[in-house]
Amino acid sequence: MRENFRKRINELESRVIAMGKTVETAIASSVKALKDRNLEEAEKIIRDDEMINRQRWEIEENCVNLIAMQQPVASDLREIIAIMNIVTDLERMGDHAEGLAKIVLLLGKETPVEAFTHIPVMADKAMEMLRKSIDAFIRRDAKAAEAICALDDEVDELNDKVYHKMIQSMISQPQTVTRATYQIWAARNLERIADHVTNICERIVYLATGSMHKLPNISTY
Repeated sequence: MRENFRKRINELESRVIAMGKTVETAIASSVKALKDRNLEEAEKIIRDDEMINRQRWEIEENCVNLIAMQQPVASDLREIIAIMNIVTDLERMGDHAEGLAKIVLLLGKETPVEAFTHIPVMADKAMEMLRKSIDAFIRRDAKAAEAICALDDEVDELNDKVYHKMIQSMISQPQTVTRATYQIWAARNLERIADHVTNICERIVYLATGSMHKLPNISTY
């Protein structure tokens, strides 16, 4: 019975890893669509978000079935609950990738207020955080999970830079207000993705140590 339980947990972990890769692809595609002003790609990302939603629901359903059938002890239950929380954050990251794609449609073919300098860097850092968090999850590495917060600081700083530049543009060139607002929204989506990674890192620390505490720089959803 114990062997069967571990097999089911390993299957769930494999599905979490696959979901993480799907979300990373969605983020990368949405930022590329924003840079290239690719409306068709943006529409595809929006459609594909349903696949990420299904991945979450299927993993959650398997977790519930595992609880019902195996009646896990405390440490095993902690593992299942961590997985359920992680896929919730992954699904919300997918929502933010979808949000970026919707901004592409709102901007259309209009010229951005300025070149997308900081936004691709934010995306790269957020995706790096995501990859590292999934690796920390696989290894149950609490220290690695806590270290990921340093990258969140960098994403926050870039978000602030985008915000201040866009506000300056709005003041000096009122005709850019709408486009500048969309670019603020784009950066905000990436900043929230990084926050959700930090939420995942909280769960990894809990899973590895049994102690639940807030890591630095987590804002509320």
